[in-house]
Amino acid sequence: MNRSSSGSIAYIGLGSNLDDPLYQVTQAFDELNGIVRSACTARSPIYSSPPMGPRDQPDYINAVARLETWLGPHDLLRALWVIEQQHGRVRQLRWGARTLDLDLLLYGDAIIDSPELKVPHPGLQQRPFVLYPLQDIDPALMIPGVGRLTDLIRVCPSEGLVRLDPKP
Repeated sequence: MNRSSSGSIAYIGLGSNLDDPLYQVTQAFDELNGIVRSACTARSPIYSSPPMGPRDQPDYINAVARLETWLGPHDLLRALWVIEQQHGRVRQLRWGARTLDLDLLLYGDAIIDSPELKVPHPGLQQRPFVLYPLQDIDPALMIPGVGRLTDLIRVCPSEGLVRLDPKP
């Protein structure tokens, strides 16, 4: 599971489209670095993308962070939920507008299918707002049970995805 004395590598998807989304995402990068027994080792550039769900909501601000963590995947997920709650996240409508969404995309080479956690994150291979930021920080990444990131990028158009900065 990519677990060693140096911890496990996890990738976190960040997204926001409410209450100053750029601030929400940049603040969340710093808060990820504050998770106990974890360190943020890379940050993707920030992107803007159209909403996946209902179209009557603002565009999203998206990014990906790479963490080195000594937490197990479920403990890491709970730490992400705490950060979301601190940002006022309310879970009402699937794919609805939100102040902050933190998704555990990958955890080492683990494949997890539990009621509260699915890794790799479901639908990851069809989401340009996840794949392109992942490519920015780890272009040689292999997605467990799915395939090489470079192959996924080839069949996932970046339509609507706008890179906002070279590096946050």
